[in-house]
This record gives sequence, C-alpha cells and structure tokens, in this order.
Amino acid sequence: MLAVVDVQVEVRLLDILAIVIYLGGMAGIGIYFSRKNKNTEEYFVGSRSFPGWVLGLSMLSTAISSVTFLAFPGDAFLGDWKRLMANMSLPVIAIIAIILFIPFFRRAKLTSAFEYLHARFGTVVRLYGVASFLTLQLWRLARILFLVALPINVLTGAPLHWVIVCTGIFIAFYTILGGIDAVIWTDAIQAIVLLLGGLVCIVYISFQLPGGFGQIIEVGNEHDKFNMGEFVPPPLPEPVEGATVQADAATQNFFNWIMSDDAVWAILFLGIFEWLLNYAGDQTIVQRYVAAKSLKEARKATALFSILALPTWILFFLVGTSVFAFYNQFPQLFNDSLKADEVFPFFILREIPAGIAGIVIAGVLAAAMSSLDSSINSMSTVAVIDLVKPYLAPGREDRFYLRVAHGIALFCGVFMILGALLIMNIMSEVDSSTMNDLTWILSSIFGGCMVGLFMVGFFTVRVDGKSATIAMLLAVAMNIYLGLNQMGWLPESFSLPVHKYWIVAIVNLTFVTAAYGLGHLRARTVGTDWEKLEGLTVWTLSKQSEES
Repeated sequence: MLAVVDVQVEVRLLDILAIVIYLGGMAGIGIYFSRKNKNTEEYFVGSRSFPGWVLGLSMLSTAISSVTFLAFPGDAFLGDWKRLMANMSLPVIAIIAIILFIPFFRRAKLTSAFEYLHARFGTVVRLYGVASFLTLQLWRLARILFLVALPINVLTGAPLHWVIVCTGIFIAFYTILGGIDAVIWTDAIQAIVLLLGGLVCIVYISFQLPGGFGQIIEVGNEHDKFNMGEFVPPPLPEPVEGATVQADAATQNFFNWIMSDDAVWAILFLGIFEWLLNYAGDQTIVQRYVAAKSLKEARKATALFSILALPTWILFFLVGTSVFAFYNQFPQLFNDSLKADEVFPFFILREIPAGIAGIVIAGVLAAAMSSLDSSINSMSTVAVIDLVKPYLAPGREDRFYLRVAHGIALFCGVFMILGALLIMNIMSEVDSSTMNDLTWILSSIFGGCMVGLFMVGFFTVRVDGKSATIAMLLAVAMNIYLGLNQMGWLPESFSLPVHKYWIVAIVNLTFVTAAYGLGHLRARTVGTDWEKLEGLTVWTLSKQSEES
C-alpha cells in the first residue's frame, strides 16, 4: 500500500520564490521559441543548428530523471553504491558511439532512429521499433510524472492529484509551444540546476558535521556504503565432501552469484546492453545527434555528456551517503517511518535553509522536466516521421505535419497526466514492488531485441530484411516465453532458473544468432546487394557519407 508519510515540513516563502522564478524562466523559454517553429525541421531538430556544448548538457539532463535524483540518494542511504555499476560501462560505449554510431544518423539528414532501421531492414522492422519506442515512452511519461509528484506533494503539502495535473500541464505547455529548441535549452539550464542542487546538499552537510566532508567518507566506509558489488564469487557457505559434489556445489554457488545483484562483472555486462541501446537507438539521444550543426559538434556533445554523466551519478550517490552520515550524527532528527525515496525530500525542507532548499527542490523538478519534455518531443517526432508522413498521410504540406506534431505532443501530455493519476490510484491498492515488476515486464517485452537490431544493422552485411524480420519474430517469442517463465505462469517442466536481469541479454543474443545464421544461408542463395547497403554498415560507410 502507498503510504504518504506526514513529515510536517514547512513550506517557506523564499523556497516558493526560488521555485516560481525557475518555473517562470522555463515557461518564458517555451514562449520565446514558439515564434521560431514555422516548420517541422525547426520543431523536430532546430534546423540542425545547435552547438555541441548545449546538446551535451541537454543529453545529460535527459539522462538524469527524477528517478535518478531521488532513487540514487535513497539507494545509497539505505544500502550502498551497487546500482552505480551498471553505468560504469558508459565510457566504452560512448567511444564506440562517437566513432561509429553518429555518422549513420548524420548521413542523409535523418531525423528518426527508426528511419535507419527502415533503410537497413524494411518496413516491418521499422514499425516494430516505432511501436516499442512509443509504448515504453508513454509508460515512462506517466511513471516519471507520478514519481516526481510524490516528493512535491511531501514538500508542499498540496494534494497529490493536483500536483500531477499542474506539473503535467506546465511541462506539456512549454514543450508543445517551443519544440526541440525549448527542450534543449531548458534541458541545458536544468542540468546546471540539478547539479547545483546536489552540490548544495553535500556542501551544507559537510559544514554541519563536526568532521566535515571527511566524516562523510569515514561514516560511509564504516557502514560499507561505498560497496559496489563482488568481483569474485563468495566462498562456499560450508565445506562439502567428494570431488563431484564439491564441483557441483561450486558451480551452483557461481550460478547463484552471477544471477544476483552482487556480481560486478554480470552487472557491467548487462549495463553494456542498456548503453548500446541508449547510444544507438534511443530517439532522445539520436535526435541530439542530428540536431547538431555538424558531425564535429555532434561528437563533441556526446563526449561532453559521457564525461559528465558518470561524475553526476556518483554525485547523487554521494548525496545519499552524505544524508546518511548527517542522520548518523543527528539521529534525533530522523523519521524512521520514511521510505527510501522520501528521505531526501524530508532532509531538504527540514534541514536546508530557506531559499537554498528552493534551489534543491527546483533540481528535483528539473530532473523530471528534462526527461518528460524530451520524451514528449521525441514521441511527436517519431509519430510524424515514422508513421504519419510515410503511411498515414503521405504527400501533405509541411504545415499539416507541424499541426499534427502539436496534436501528438498534446495527446502525449494528456496521456502523461491521466496515466500518472491512474498509477496513483493503483498504488493505493498495491505494493510499490508490483509497480517495479510491471515496469520491468513492459521494458522487457517492448524493449525486446532493439539492441540486436541496431548492432546487426551496423556491423554485418550478410543479414538482410527478411532474415532480420524472421529473427525478430523468434526473439519476440523467446521474450514472451522468458516473461511467462519469470512470472511463474509456466509448468515446472518448462521453466528455467533465469534471473530477470538476464532476459534482455538472452533475447538480444537470440536475435543476433538467428539473424546472422539466416543471413548467411540467404546470402548463399540470393547473394548480397552491396549497393543497397551503401552508407548503412561500418563496412560500407564511405568517407563521402560522413558529414563534415
């Protein structure tokens, strides 16, 4: 059951003033850029004129959602830094993206990531990608709006449903009006605001503790807060006799470890799949690639984002550890009934001085707004570029598509609000773990084999559209089987002991294996049409295809 803790915080005038100034600035940016949006090229990609530094900050802001801003400190407060490990693979994938991925989307002035899938594999694969993206983004909109409404509800005392409605309307307002220009420039500002919010908390706590910042490190080490997992399996719980029995016990022990949250190498491996999809097929990232004014600026943006992202995540884990150290020093100030995500909001208004707390609250808002506005704009872009223009209403004037883009963005805003209200009602009846499981199920089923599709597209020449389509269907079937297996809906004889963390990896590996095998078989009979692959794989991307 969802329990809203009565933390008895006081909303202060200076805090409200700081928040109002911040929100007013965001609305003003949306109104300002609304005058520029006279065509879809401006609305979707800002006429491809953005400098790298602002795009890099925008990408960072989009990646730091309210889930990160609140959940990472909550994880560090109650547990440790294990959740950080999945992001440690980011620098390696970023280098690959900078060298290889970005030219694919810069060529031919693409706007959507799924235009590439159409050029490489055909209509069916493109529509699968579009359906997966739109479904997951609609769910993400509702979930993030609900999650950010919770701390605002705690911080302000306003009814939760009104917080959801007002926050949703505000975000939809400046996103629909300003298009990608408003999204990117507000995101850049929001990145600075959310970083400032995290730094303010750490600095304030350091001054409050007798031992300063060193005490935060000392308390963190004492309570094993900086633990990020185990690099080797733990020893067997008890000795076993017999070589065969010992080998079986060691194998089971290793299997249990690799399927747990503690296995560093497993979490790093799974993180690779997540970041491959983000850099190669996430429309909110790809849209930044193509909105840059040159290939050089697109690469600069990605490099800046990649350099700043990991320190930013570390910052918010450190915020949670700092709050833990604070309440370890002053336990009488803590409320034991708080949930993990409520600790940080409680600390902000109970301990941070008025006005400064308003900046931190603005950081909470910034984290949510930067994710939601990017999702709304990218969904509008994908719906028009990948559905309306080629299939539903081809051959219309650009003004028509611009009006459709506004309408789709409005629909997404309404869905976001209604979805968040529905989640609010559901969460009053079920445990939060159920919502997390639902999120995982949707991500698994609709995320499917997207990583494999882009990787096979980029790095092979033998796999054609038919091979990819058949392999995609096989991967979806595997996905459904593993999903049913995870939920316990299969007979025991058909069940496998597979941890849910590994499902995405297994599905993508199934797709890659099937696609590569089918592609080689078909290549022997029908051959490879090299002309159609010009500019679509790393082996056929000529220098002329790369934009300077």
